[in-house]
Amino acid sequence: MSSLHANFDELMERIRRGRGLGHASFEPIYYLVFDPQEILAVKRRTPAWTARLRNEGWEVHCFSIAAEIEGILQNDQRRPLWLLADRKSPLDWKKANDSLANALTKGAPLQKRLEDQLISLQGQNNALVLVTDLEALHPYLRIGALESQLQGKFNIPTVFLYPGIRTGKTSLRFLGFYQDDGNYRSVHVGG
Repeated sequence: MSSLHANFDELMERIRRGRGLGHASFEPIYYLVFDPQEILAVKRRTPAWTARLRNEGWEVHCFSIAAEIEGILQNDQRRPLWLLADRKSPLDWKKANDSLANALTKGAPLQKRLEDQLISLQGQNNALVLVTDLEALHPYLRIGALESQLQGKFNIPTVFLYPGIRTGKTSLRFLGFYQDDGNYRSVHVGG
């Protein structure tokens, strides 16, 4: 398995070169794939990686999946009902997770927030979106679903820090235990 340092170096080189014609799409989507056991190491390195990207001339815009999910759930009008239901049945994880997943998928608020970020940066030559905290999607949804719904919207380089296992050229296994998903249209580095 390659080191995080070497994989990040390769990622930076690929971003510099841009996407090649051999890929399924022309959108500049990149995944830095790392073993889920390295989540904390990636979190510790993210500020240094952000600084390196900035030193290379990129205007880095971080998009934290965890922070966005928290914002969506904190501001949902059903929150008092969820808290009441949790007090009545604190161990009913399935019901709680289904309710939270519904809040994140109905109306696609998370997808909309990422889309808004991408649209706001369109036309800025040195802009780059760094999407972090993908593990916060579990057990609600997977990033591949968001990526496919945003097809055609990735007009600037977008890097996803992906905790999972690479199972082929285009297949990934989110968090190492979800089923293989080969529907990604992105460049994968590491894993």
